[in-house]
This record gives sequence, structure tokens and C-alpha cells, in this order.
Amino acid sequence: MSDAGREVADRMAEAALAWLDSLDAEQRKAAVGAPPGTGGGAEDERTRWFYTPTDHGGLTFHQQRPAQHRLVMRLVASGLSEAGYNTVATVLGLENVLDRVEGFSVNWGRERTRDPGMYYLRVFGEPGGPRPWGWRFGGHHVSLNHLVVDGRVAATTPCFLGADPAASPLLGAATLRPLGTAEDLARELVRSLNPELAARAVLLTRPPDDVVAGNSSRIDDRVLTRAELWRPGQHTPDRADHPVTGLQGADRQALALTPAPKGVPGAELDAAQRELLRALLGTYLDRVPDGVSPLPRYEDPAALDAVHLAWAGSTTPGEPHYYRLQGPRLLVEWTNVHRGANHAHAVWRDPEADFGGDVLAAHHAAHHRHENGM
Repeated sequence: MSDAGREVADRMAEAALAWLDSLDAEQRKAAVGAPPGTGGGAEDERTRWFYTPTDHGGLTFHQQRPAQHRLVMRLVASGLSEAGYNTVATVLGLENVLDRVEGFSVNWGRERTRDPGMYYLRVFGEPGGPRPWGWRFGGHHVSLNHLVVDGRVAATTPCFLGADPAASPLLGAATLRPLGTAEDLARELVRSLNPELAARAVLLTRPPDDVVAGNSSRIDDRVLTRAELWRPGQHTPDRADHPVTGLQGADRQALALTPAPKGVPGAELDAAQRELLRALLGTYLDRVPDGVSPLPRYEDPAALDAVHLAWAGSTTPGEPHYYRLQGPRLLVEWTNVHRGANHAHAVWRDPEADFGGDVLAAHHAAHHRHENGM
């Protein structure tokens, strides 16, 4: 592990301990979870994640004092690049913008529905100690999941960011688009393909309603329902028993996630298109700090060769669309479909090691051998 990567883990531990030390006994009940790898229901809870405005599990801003809010954001910043942190902070603030867009009128039976105070932080285990530990921060359109094992950052996925509205006006005829580059680069790339490649890249003429993997704890071929995007008892969405994608039959099959990636591989792109692909990867993988981000992996031409681009929906700006990037240790999904194609979801996952399950297994196996003198 690089020195920079170890420094990230140290900063996380320092920030997490400062926050935990500020909490009283009642706050700690919600703020602290069992160490990663504990098993049973505790591990099920650690690997359960959401991106809707539901209970993400943990201590909310509303349950803390302003000085503690600052410590929360210090921990969030420790696990992100500067640009990643700025984007997350902007997404939190968009709750106020969305409230205005909806006429300050949406009511789901709680005191405030679009609520920048309803973001949750939970620390799992003892930061900086010998055992694995981690933390999760999330709320509407944000889910950050970090794991530290043996003093190193072992996992930073799932990592979800969204924006609603995806574009909103600022003074001076400027536009606020927190995730805009991730949309623009992908569209530029797919529109640059020759007709034969474009026909293979565009899997479906209509986009799904949401990312295909939803908020699954493990990426497989199971189709999630809309109800599963919410913690039970929090909210009952319309068409709760419908698939999150809204797709049925052949359309669902066309966009189904499969072990062999669909679409066009980087190996078939020209030099300019490969540069676009690598820049597009950077809009996701550079959310986390240098020394932790896997983006340098794609300086290897063979690694970039294996990344597949797939698209669904229109390639015309302003119209609903979806894309994904898939390859070894990589799944990126994007949608901008709802609210007149002004509501974006953008998630980065590691199908083999979300939540660090593989590293945890290796850690426990090694410690078991040591304890038994093997």
C-alpha cells in the first residue's frame, strides 16, 4: 500500500475518533455499529445501503449539535478527494433546491420531506484499532461506504451520488451541474462511435427508470423492487412491487447485468475515444483520494481494453438516457430519466469486493491461522 493510501486511513481514524469522542451515551447508541465481519444481522446491516431519502442507519445531523456537524463533515472529507467532497456537499445542499422545485409541498408524513438534516453517519468497530473498522455516510442521493483493514483502506464502494435537479440555474446565466461532466463525456463518447459500434453499444432505445443493480448488497441477476429502495416502514413508493428499472420481458433481458459485460470494449475504441473513456472513469474513481482511487489501474492499456460501454435511451442532450461501464472489478451506472431528464443517479461499485468482503475474509483467515499456530 502506498504511503498516501496509509495516510488516508490514518486521517479517517483520527476524524472518526474525534467525532465519536464528542458523542454522549445516547447518541452513541445510533452512531456505533458492530465491527465489520461480525456476521449475522450485524453484517447484513453494514452491507445494507440506500440512496433514497429513507433511514440509512446511524446518527442524523438533527440528532447532533453544530460542532458535531463539523466533525461529521471532517470524516466525510477524509474519505474523499477535494472535488469529491465539494460534490457531496453540493448534493446535500440540493435538498433545499429540490424543495423549491416541488413548491415546498411534498409531504411524506414527517416534519420535513426534502431535508438536508436527514443524513446519517455510523462507524462500525473501533477506528484505528487492530480489528477491521469502517464507516457509512448517507442520505438522499449520497451513499459512502468505507472499510479499513490492517491500517489500509480496503473498500470505498458502493459509492453513490445523485443530483435532483441535475441542472439548475445560477446567477449570471451559469448552470449548477454537480455531475454534469459524467453525463457529457459519456454522451460525447457514444456519439463518436461509428454506426457498427454504436449499434452494439446501444442496448435498448428506452432507458430504465433507475440503475439496474439498484441498492443491492451484492451484484447478481436478482431484480429488485421499488419497495427495496426504502427501509421498511419508512415510505411506500408508488408501484412498490414493480422492478426498479420499470422494464419487463425482452427489455429487462436486454439490460440485465451479466458476468460477461455487454456493449463495446475499450479495445475497439480509437485513441481519442480511449482518452474519453479514461476521463469518464475519472469522474467516478476520482471521488476518493489519491492513493486509494483505482484510476491509475487504467493507465495499463489492457485494463482499459476490458472496460465495456453500454447505453440505453436517447443520445440527444436533454432526453432520458442510461449508460454503464463494466469490466473486472468495475461497475459504473448512470441514469438521467425523471423530471424531464433532470434527475441524475451515478454509482460506482466493485462487483467482487463491495464493502470489502474479500479483504475481510482474507484477514479473518490469516488471523485464524495465526491464532492456531499455523
